[in-house]
Amino acid sequence: MTAMNQQLRRLALDLGPLFAFFIGNMLGGIYVATGIFMAAALISLGLGYWIERKLSPVPIMTAVLVVIFGGLTIYLRNDLFIKIKQTALFSLFGLTLLGGLAFNRLFLKYVLSLGFEMPDSAWRTLTFRYGIFFLCLAVLNEIVWRNFSTDVWVLYKVWAVLPLTLLFSLTQAPFLMRHQIEEAPETPRDSNQA
Repeated sequence: MTAMNQQLRRLALDLGPLFAFFIGNMLGGIYVATGIFMAAALISLGLGYWIERKLSPVPIMTAVLVVIFGGLTIYLRNDLFIKIKQTALFSLFGLTLLGGLAFNRLFLKYVLSLGFEMPDSAWRTLTFRYGIFFLCLAVLNEIVWRNFSTDVWVLYKVWAVLPLTLLFSLTQAPFLMRHQIEEAPETPRDSNQA
């Protein structure tokens, strides 16, 4: 299976629960949406394992937080918990990346390095940028849920966060291209060498 097909499948598994949440909110409100979101996150995690035979840390963390905060939302009938789940998730990502830098751990390298290689100095810069970006998303989530209706927050969660993340990632493309290490071409073996 090609790398592109794997990426599209991973994208579908990541976005499926989000779109299910959006539709659930439109049809039944935030509590129905939260229940659907919890089920869809667990199904996506299970399908990801069944297809890839491995579990990545990001989908696991996401599913755990969805179940914890979603469970609190439904049990306590308080949508605050599902709203702050996003703040908690982005804060966790940002602090993990920045905290890793403090201990010379390049966590982003392990997540993204499947397709390209860069020097560690470039990975440090990229990790710092993504760490700050995720913390900014956490702050933005707090601003939106505190100042707007639940329906507006759902629209933001589904239709603004992904484009913002894609846009930020696109702004990093020139940096990635500039620092990417090209693989050395293999030289043909000389027939005189044994």
